[in-house]
Amino acid sequence: MVYAVIDVETTGLRTSWHDRLIEVAVIRLDEHGCVQDQWCSLVNPNRDLGPQHIHGISATEARRAPAFADLAGDLGRRLTGRVLVAHNLRFDAMFLTAEYERIGITAPVDANAGLCTMQLAAHFIPTASRSLHDCRRAAGLPAHKAHSALHDAQAAADLLAYYLTAAGSPPPWATTVAQAATIQWPDLPLSTVVPVQRTSAEQRQEHFLARLIDRLPRQREPRADAYLDLLDQALLDRHISATEADALVDTAETLGLARADVVYLHEQYLNQLTCVALADDLLTAAERHDLDTVALLLGLPANSVDQALTAAGTPTTQVGNVLARQLWQLQPGDLVVFTGTMTPPRDQWQTQAVAAGLQVGDNVTKKTKLLIAADPDSMSGKAKAARRYGIPVVHPAAYQQMLGALVP
Repeated sequence: MVYAVIDVETTGLRTSWHDRLIEVAVIRLDEHGCVQDQWCSLVNPNRDLGPQHIHGISATEARRAPAFADLAGDLGRRLTGRVLVAHNLRFDAMFLTAEYERIGITAPVDANAGLCTMQLAAHFIPTASRSLHDCRRAAGLPAHKAHSALHDAQAAADLLAYYLTAAGSPPPWATTVAQAATIQWPDLPLSTVVPVQRTSAEQRQEHFLARLIDRLPRQREPRADAYLDLLDQALLDRHISATEADALVDTAETLGLARADVVYLHEQYLNQLTCVALADDLLTAAERHDLDTVALLLGLPANSVDQALTAAGTPTTQVGNVLARQLWQLQPGDLVVFTGTMTPPRDQWQTQAVAAGLQVGDNVTKKTKLLIAADPDSMSGKAKAARRYGIPVVHPAAYQQMLGALVP
């Protein structure tokens, strides 16, 4: 059996502050420190993800991960009968205990009954500091990728193997190993939920168009105002988040729009946006870049903008309601709300907003004009309320551009 090396990534540092677990990894080792298997999954905390610049987990990934309740049985089975090991075990044990308690289970997770590779360093590598990175350096182990549960667990597992070699057999914690085998875990049901691991930055999400069923185009233009209204809101910050993509797919399916219908609507949308750009008989480099960005987001071919410019004709081309929708902008007195961990700190963003003549709210209401989120896919209560009320959710970078165009 004998060891289960764990690591967790969390939304913050204190369970008493309602911080949650968002990633957990388990590396199981035998008595010699050899890896038997490894397991890792993101966890949907159903809340804001905290300092994403540290753990690197996006809401796009977390929102599609299982909840802890769905992973609790499988995780418990992997820990049963094994000595719990972690670098700063008290921290990891605190969050595991809190997550099990949240679903009504008292789990036998006890930092005093496990092994902490940080504390053991004082005996085996006394020149090292507390950090996992420095402990590995002092042990002659290579650097690892920090703030990833799987990589940190692997790094701690390597360190434990180093301690086991240095300690000899039996290790000084042989009694702890024997006691772990007798600890009873609750009989938790196993779930068929598949663990979700984080993806690399290089892996692009499948375009939402690919999730719509292909069929022959309709013989007439589909009346899809609801879809176009949603598209306006999604493109407000020139970014289509995973949440917005899901909403577009759901709306298209509800309206009975197939992929061919949606592609047609996207082409018309780009054509009309091109007419707006040409309304002053001048296409600036910034406007061309904007059109190219929209075409890419809509999944249109690379030459779509050139075709739209050719088809645009004179500046008097009819643009319908699209012109009015594209003129959406902030105005003095509008109520805005911020959510998520931002750089610079959120209070600086709020001060800037007030100086620009905006009102800043603590919570999202129906009167809120805009929600600025550190991650547009945020699962915070504010983001959920904004989506329920149909309030745009944008990234701080897009909000900064809107602030520059604020109507006096």
